Amino acid sequence: MQEKWWHNAVVYQVYPKSFMDSNGDGIGDLPGITSKLDYLAKLGITAIWLSPVYDSPMDDNGYDIADYQAIAAIFGTMEDMDQLIAEAKKRDIRIIMDLVVNHTSDEHAWFVEACENPDSLERDYYIWRDEPNDLESIFSGSAWEYDEKSGQYYLHFFSKKQPDLNWENEKLRQKIYEMMNFWIDKGIGGFRMDVIDMIGKIPDEKVVNNGPMLHPYLKEMNQATFGDKNLLTVGETWGATPEIAKLYSDPKGQELSMVFQFEHICLQYQEGQPKWHYQKELNVGKLKEIFNKWQTELGVEDGWNSLFWNNHDLPRIVSIWGNDQEYREKSAKAFAILLHLMRGTPYIYQGEEIGMTNYPFETLDQVEDIESLNYAREALEKGVPIEEIMDSIRVIGRDNARTPMQWDESKNAGFSTGQPWLAVNPNYEEINVQEALENPDSIFYTYQKLVQIRKENSWLIRADFELLDTADKIFAYIRKDGDRRFLVVANLSNEKQDFSVGGKVKSILIENTTAKEAVEKQTLAPWDAFCVELTD
Repeated sequence: MQEKWWHNAVVYQVYPKSFMDSNGDGIGDLPGITSKLDYLAKLGITAIWLSPVYDSPMDDNGYDIADYQAIAAIFGTMEDMDQLIAEAKKRDIRIIMDLVVNHTSDEHAWFVEACENPDSLERDYYIWRDEPNDLESIFSGSAWEYDEKSGQYYLHFFSKKQPDLNWENEKLRQKIYEMMNFWIDKGIGGFRMDVIDMIGKIPDEKVVNNGPMLHPYLKEMNQATFGDKNLLTVGETWGATPEIAKLYSDPKGQELSMVFQFEHICLQYQEGQPKWHYQKELNVGKLKEIFNKWQTELGVEDGWNSLFWNNHDLPRIVSIWGNDQEYREKSAKAFAILLHLMRGTPYIYQGEEIGMTNYPFETLDQVEDIESLNYAREALEKGVPIEEIMDSIRVIGRDNARTPMQWDESKNAGFSTGQPWLAVNPNYEEINVQEALENPDSIFYTYQKLVQIRKENSWLIRADFELLDTADKIFAYIRKDGDRRFLVVANLSNEKQDFSVGGKVKSILIENTTAKEAVEKQTLAPWDAFCVELTD
């Protein structure tokens, strides 16, 4: 396998609406992101994954695109975008664009024309049927919406304002590739591909993910756009197994660089239940089993994985699996140390590096997320008590990840001089970037050091992964390549655990505790985590 820049990269996800507001309208924007590039450079990241900034009516916070080659006015202008790309490049940071090509907005010119003129070319850019089947939208309800003007139903697996594209249409595919090349020519570093496993759908056969034409489409896309450009491409693939991930990311297949798989994230939900039925406690044994499978079955030669705990759709890891009260800092560091020394490309979601937490939602009028609001409406209709609904939204709702970035202890956490579009977490006076930068023992510097360790130890790209047999609540593994051995240990619990290091410690690379003491006493305090180099 030829090593690429993204094998040893660390990517930072920016959710633009909530990152930094430069003009006081309460909404984060592109100049705001540019103003914080020095902060991100200090963290040491290689690339920024930018959630959508395209022109959009914002029914689903930008994942409903009205024009792929224009910037939403709330975020700024194309000149602002060009400046962000250029300023990031000066700091050796690449911009990864969010590519949403499973669907568009219903306000996209293609869909407007498709509705106005059933005989138009654009009509076949979407999926129409005379009668709907029983496919359901991911956002609840039917996946079909009746268009009175034409007397047909169109398919939408998300909001009814997000009609699905018909990838069987070759002209549509060429339009998408032209758009991708427009952005590549601007100097971006790659694409994160939203729900890309759905583009091969066959609705009449109720095939939603991993349809038979998915991989031929991706090979065609690769050849028509980024294939020879050394760009990072990552596909969002909720149902992927290691075998499926190889189909996407094996270099010989010429499709994508890597995938986002969510098998570990699904431990947040009760098996066989909708996401709102969350698990009250992390099953550490299952977590170890899942990571061991992905680390050992997706090899360096035949694929590549991404590593993440958080994104814009998920609750904060420190709140759902850590302890965001007594052990907030320690548990946040433990999850960071555990993840970043595995094989794969790590992704940090904004605020994760300072230990931002879930928001204490109390009433529905505090909620902005369309998925949460749809769930609440349906649950209320079924007689589910509002207290139970709010409990689910507090724990698992997408707005938890979308509250404004907490920069300092000034009004609105320094995010905006205006009224923020979503409330700032009330804990911002204690949890903010300024406080983190001033505290040499903060979570920020743990992340910074982890980024540095990866850069200085490129052998970790190829190193073997060996899961150790330990107490249930301890996650420990060894990365080994030739004579080099790193031992990574994390106690994922609020209780002490016994643990014995099977070898001689050569040096301590990173710790959230006094690793020397933990090794000597053979006991891990709650949320202890460290990485040490072993010697024979």
